[in-house]
Amino acid sequence: MIFRPTPVEGAYVVEMEPRGDERGYFARTWCRDEFAEHGLSTDFVQANTSFSPRQGTLRGLHYQVAPHGEDKLVRCIRGAIFDVFVDLRPDSPTYLQWGSVELTEASKTLVYVPKGCGHGFQTLRPNALVTYSVTGVYAPQAERGVRWDDPAIGVEWPAAPSRTISDKDRSWPDYTEERASGYSVGGDGAVSEPAPLALS
Repeated sequence: MIFRPTPVEGAYVVEMEPRGDERGYFARTWCRDEFAEHGLSTDFVQANTSFSPRQGTLRGLHYQVAPHGEDKLVRCIRGAIFDVFVDLRPDSPTYLQWGSVELTEASKTLVYVPKGCGHGFQTLRPNALVTYSVTGVYAPQAERGVRWDDPAIGVEWPAAPSRTISDKDRSWPDYTEERASGYSVGGDGAVSEPAPLALS
């Protein structure tokens, strides 16, 4: 596997290295040892799938506050998505910066999103199927979000004739530091989890 850093501290594009012959190909999508060598989390405890029948469906930007944060490993296995991750760790050198990558069923590419970052995507084709493994179990009381068009972040989403967005994702309040994720980034890039924030 090939690990490529992104503009967001601790987030990586992960590329598979297929080995092929007349039967097709074989490739690794996860390896505990290789992830550990790059200082990435290896404690995945849950796997999720989302299906979006409409092009222009936008999900996110979602995260969970400490101590319920989750690192995510995201892959599009059908269709195509514009995947976005934004740094919400106030002491991070890339705080409030965002990165993006196009994930498709043909690209054999994954994205690793560290805890403390918001994550979301917009579908670029109909019938998009996305899988993501996470290192934390879903905790409803810790769920937070950043609105897709929040001016504090300024994500440049691809143009779409129309967008399908949930009412919840449309109504996240404007982002402020008080709504930050509760995570900090050490000098070695490791993410620590302080006490949970008292958020309304």
